Amino acid sequence: MRIAAIAAELIEAEARAATLAPIAARTPGFDLAAAYRVQAEITRQRLASGWRMVGRKIGFTNRGIWPLYGVDAPMWAPVFDRTVIHTETGRARVSLAGTVQPRIEPEILLCLAAPLPAGLTEPAQVSPYVAWYAHSVEIVHSHYPGWKAQLADFCADNACHARLLVGPARKVAAGKHAQTIADFENCQVALMHSGRVMQEGRGGNALGHPLLALAYLADVLAAQTRMPALAAGEIVSTGTLTDALPVAPGETWSTRFSGLEVQDLDIEFLA
Repeated sequence: MRIAAIAAELIEAEARAATLAPIAARTPGFDLAAAYRVQAEITRQRLASGWRMVGRKIGFTNRGIWPLYGVDAPMWAPVFDRTVIHTETGRARVSLAGTVQPRIEPEILLCLAAPLPAGLTEPAQVSPYVAWYAHSVEIVHSHYPGWKAQLADFCADNACHARLLVGPARKVAAGKHAQTIADFENCQVALMHSGRVMQEGRGGNALGHPLLALAYLADVLAAQTRMPALAAGEIVSTGTLTDALPVAPGETWSTRFSGLEVQDLDIEFLA
């Protein structure tokens, strides 16, 4: 299969902020395994060009939106330093330059304290590997017209990642590990546009629990030798808690959490 050629096509589409025909529809046998090979080639080229990988994003962890996108499983991709924006105040101005059909996703982000092994099946098993957590907003985009493609297409396209806005870090208070684990699952978030609630979600929408989304990623990486295992210090965005909604320059969006001690985010989108 022409892995290098497909990688070059996707790199060019991103550089030009252009759309292209879905790969799977015109490439017999292009499946999720092939998509990860393309992703690995793109990652190799980016690292060679000086990009620095700082973590991962997990996409499609919200099973409730699978029918909207025609997918039936999650996916993941690397996150690089040049796509991450940190805010300590909860306010940010985010440029959408270079994005294609951008959408917004409210998420819970986890930072690893130690390498995460595969085979963990309970949130309490995963929790000791987390150094801190934060509320994050991912801006996803798609180089496929109308977001119409297959899971392998989305995965090859860096799992739709464009930007990652990260709020202030929060550490689990001593003696509150069990409560925080429960809060991760039960917390609620409202996604708002110009003060109007557009979507609502909960922490459990991320594969049942954000910590289980992290465990899923460790399991997948254990079977993928082309990419490194999860390491200490990596940040992992665990997937959207609502549907991903379209955004545009000039708009203001915000998130409001309840049931989890994180900073709400207010975002002004720029061209």
